[in-house]
Amino acid sequence: MTTQILGKPARPGRIVRRFAHARLEAVIEPTPGGFVVRGTVSGRPGRIEVFRSPAPAEFLLNNWQSWGPMETATPATRFPELEAIVRDYSPWLFSPLGAEILRGPVSDHVAAWDGGLAGFLASRTGHSFFTVEGEDLVGWIEYFDAEFEEPVALEPLAVLDGGRIEDLLAEYGRLVKRANRVRINDWNPAGWCSWYHYFGKLGWPDVLENLDAAAADRRSFPFEVFQVDDGYETEIGDWLSAKPGYPGLDGLAAAIKKRRFRAGIWAAPFSAAESSRLFAEHPDWMIAGDDGRPKPCYKGWGRTIYGLDTTHPEAARWLDETVRSLRAAGFSYLKFDFLFAGAMPGTRRKKVTPIQAYREGMRIIRRAAGADFVLGCGAPLLPSVGLVDGMRIGEDTAPHWKTKPSGFQGPNAYFALRNALIRQFMHRAFWLNDPDCLLVRGREIELTANERELYALTAGAMDNMIIDSDRLALLGPPGKDLLGRALGLRGRRAVVRGLLGEFGKDLFLVEGQGKGRGGFRLAANLSDGAGNVENSVVPPRSALFL
Repeated sequence: MTTQILGKPARPGRIVRRFAHARLEAVIEPTPGGFVVRGTVSGRPGRIEVFRSPAPAEFLLNNWQSWGPMETATPATRFPELEAIVRDYSPWLFSPLGAEILRGPVSDHVAAWDGGLAGFLASRTGHSFFTVEGEDLVGWIEYFDAEFEEPVALEPLAVLDGGRIEDLLAEYGRLVKRANRVRINDWNPAGWCSWYHYFGKLGWPDVLENLDAAAADRRSFPFEVFQVDDGYETEIGDWLSAKPGYPGLDGLAAAIKKRRFRAGIWAAPFSAAESSRLFAEHPDWMIAGDDGRPKPCYKGWGRTIYGLDTTHPEAARWLDETVRSLRAAGFSYLKFDFLFAGAMPGTRRKKVTPIQAYREGMRIIRRAAGADFVLGCGAPLLPSVGLVDGMRIGEDTAPHWKTKPSGFQGPNAYFALRNALIRQFMHRAFWLNDPDCLLVRGREIELTANERELYALTAGAMDNMIIDSDRLALLGPPGKDLLGRALGLRGRRAVVRGLLGEFGKDLFLVEGQGKGRGGFRLAANLSDGAGNVENSVVPPRSALFL
């Protein structure tokens, strides 16, 4: 079977499809290495099959959300651990399709294999994804129950053929960048974050201790931004009130800026806990269920968390004012987390798709943030393109390394770094990649010296954002030296090879090239056994310059 587009053999030209309640017009246009499908759809399209081709024996599966994996899959791949996540945490964490993710491999937005790629270039209205149906790989756009009186743009699809998978992904990244008119921020942040030593137990004395340590030794800690993470706020949803023991947010930012760092803050602006003042006073601002009552989105912090209806005029005004208030307090680096809550299906004030609602909320954030840096996390990936400066592109890291067979199993340095390697094609195409924080301390940590070095040098070699998350008092000369080495590797264009296991499972090669700076080749072995890259033996869980 040849590749089919909208049920017809793929060839350049115009296609018109009439469905029971919708009309679709599309054009197939050639592009270097393949073709692009563009068009419009009107009416009530529901779910549309856009692409169909014989399923490859092995392909890179991509989850739609920051924390979800991009990893090798086959048509027979299943993720049994998702059942507990959907049941106990949230049906909406890893897919806006809910429990449908359980029935087989689902690759959101893009699927790539040896010699081929199919990928949607934007997600502005519908949710695009690929499934395996019998012997075929099928690409869909889900428009939920939306009805469009006037035609809206079809999510464009690129189909590329021939070449190495990393080159196909790089071309896909360029096409996404062009389709979304992405402008990459000139500032690639280096800084400090509180989370991975203090977690939710962060106190004001902890903030001051690390501020003073960083300010006193700028040679060892060349941080530009100092970011306070979860733990300062009184409740999830009440972002402008700090816990007892903290100064007000303006005092927190002033203390950071006084020591000549950019002030950074964490918030989850699309989330509201059942115990928050926001939820108590404005339950009608939340996404609702069919019964009109607020619809639970996920479980977190021992509470039920609800998602903000970003199409509600008063909720939208609150969102705008919250972001502007954080900036007015002195924060210019804004990490916004758990953003998937804004894309949960449900009843909203406006009759729009969950993707449209999410992007409406993100546009409010982008406008309110102005030129300040916005870092997305726990976010739908393709719908965020063009609306954030940086993006977490993997699972949370952790002070431990656990080699496991699937990326849907929680915080883990192994998963975090593997995702960063495979999603390197997004860096400087979609945004600046955040591989999550470096942990370089030698005490109060399970990571070995080799694992810490592997993570830090790989993140630097990929030119990613570099944010340390240690209690700085625990860093001796080796940790300080490793941080400096990681930062010194940045500034080069980096390509990652070995995405389909060409060198062996979890064995990658990072090639860095820069004008006037010389290049390097770094072998990154995430596996539990020694590997071989171009006749060089790479120890397990280690990095080696070739």
